[in-house]
Amino acid sequence: MFVDKAGVVVKAGKGGNGAVSFHREKYVSAGGPDGGDGGRGGSVIIEVDKNMSTLMDFRYKRKYSAGNGADGQGKNKTGKDGNDLVIRVPNGTVVRDKESGAIIVDMSEIDKFRLVRGGSGGWGNRHFATPTRQAPRFAKAGLPGDELDIILELKLLADVGLVGFPNVGKSTFLSVVSKAHPKIADYHFTTLFPNLGVVYVGEGTSFVLADIPGIIEGASEGAGLGHAFLRHVDRCRLLIHIVDVSGSEGRDPIEDFEAINEELRRYNPELAERPQLVAANKCDIAHDDEAIERFKQYVEERGYRFFLISAAATTGVKELVNAAAAELSKLPPLTIYESEYVPKPRMQGSPEELVIEVFDDVWTIEGKWIEWLMKNVNFDDHESMMYFERVLRNAGVYERLERMGISDGDTVSIYNLEFEYVK
Repeated sequence: MFVDKAGVVVKAGKGGNGAVSFHREKYVSAGGPDGGDGGRGGSVIIEVDKNMSTLMDFRYKRKYSAGNGADGQGKNKTGKDGNDLVIRVPNGTVVRDKESGAIIVDMSEIDKFRLVRGGSGGWGNRHFATPTRQAPRFAKAGLPGDELDIILELKLLADVGLVGFPNVGKSTFLSVVSKAHPKIADYHFTTLFPNLGVVYVGEGTSFVLADIPGIIEGASEGAGLGHAFLRHVDRCRLLIHIVDVSGSEGRDPIEDFEAINEELRRYNPELAERPQLVAANKCDIAHDDEAIERFKQYVEERGYRFFLISAAATTGVKELVNAAAAELSKLPPLTIYESEYVPKPRMQGSPEELVIEVFDDVWTIEGKWIEWLMKNVNFDDHESMMYFERVLRNAGVYERLERMGISDGDTVSIYNLEFEYVK
């Protein structure tokens, strides 16, 4: 089964907790704290697998989680980092944020990309030892990993796309000019998924051709198969528009030509402006030469190049292929989509739910609200630090500390951050 769109949830691993431990050794009366840090949670990485051609693997499995970091141990042993999870996708897969629809990454130019990062491990109690606090009996919990709800979309990496109504001869044309073997039959919707073929024009010259199935009137709104597969036209630099001019089904070539272009325009206005070569197919069984001439004149008046072909008899096929190769040599490379995703701070909980505890002169603050705040602050940047302090003050955290009796010079410990409190 060809699957080209799937929704999945990816979740990075939680960081391990820091350990509370004290060094114990014979004849050593005061070994001091030796609690190790927790390991970092595993990340979720997306990787291109050139042997994959569909997103079938994601049809039944929708949740992917990386490994959690291990807790720290005594003797300053840091917990093991969680295992990264690698998700393999076909080349040309576009990853979107489900909520906003923004593109996170286009897996066409790069082989690997980290989607979500694992949470940091918590500090062991050895970090909190000072000359006046020699036996800290507390440690920090690890931070949770990021989580993201994403949409995977496969957009075929083809130079040329074949468009046209069902049963106009697209699959026959593909089988004649390449080594592809699509199903060919004399009824509509024979092709149920896109087919790719490599067309060799001459030494050192070739291009990838895609047969886009089932585009009919209303395809942009979901009719037929076209809505599901129109996305595969997006990357194509050139379109070959195949129209049946035989009259065997009593259709008007001009109406068919305009109907397909209108569906492309409705789906994406840029597609209607994409360079096109128009191929009047089945000319060997056509009976109305005047209708063909009218169609040719109509097409050429609108600036398109016209080719009279018979894919079944291979008449005019070579000229069309050579023209496509020549046109491609003048066009820009395949479209690569730029990232437009801006991660949003995902605050959870509220400042009122924070747990504040005091150990000697160390004030610890924990809670989901401050976890997510810290994940969106760069503590190496002064302005970012000022923003962090401002948010704490505006949320009433400092006021709450003062009500509980904090003094100047006391230490405030928030996960992996520690600072001296000054009123």
